Amino acid sequence: MGIQNVQTVTPLLQVYDMRRSVAWYRDVLGFQVISRYEPDGHLHWAMLQLGGAVLMLNARYEDDERPPAPPAAQGREDTTLFFLCENVDAAYADLRAKPCQVRALETAFYGMRQMEVTDPDGFQLCFQHPVAPEA
Repeated sequence: MGIQNVQTVTPLLQVYDMRRSVAWYRDVLGFQVISRYEPDGHLHWAMLQLGGAVLMLNARYEDDERPPAPPAAQGREDTTLFFLCENVDAAYADLRAKPCQVRALETAFYGMRQMEVTDPDGFQLCFQHPVAPEA
């Protein structure tokens, strides 16, 4: 029969600087930190939530082993996380005033109004909502 009744998926993103990434998801996109692992003041892992969407961030490096600059974001351009939201146009207007890379609004051929934003580690996030097909 295979796997049945799957309800959600929670991606885990490996990030260069946990504090920077958590702050960006919280302050730019509006995610809430719902859980974190921070022994001895070092933030290693966090679970974030925005509405019904949940994602996890994990430190790619220990604080004392992190290279001085992030490595190239190889392969990240091949994966995009899609979030269903109510009003992409309003979200776009809000994000244009914040420190982030947001691409212009588009309507996909399959009837989704979309905007894409890139997080500090190069991960692509697409926020979208369905629209009536154009005549």
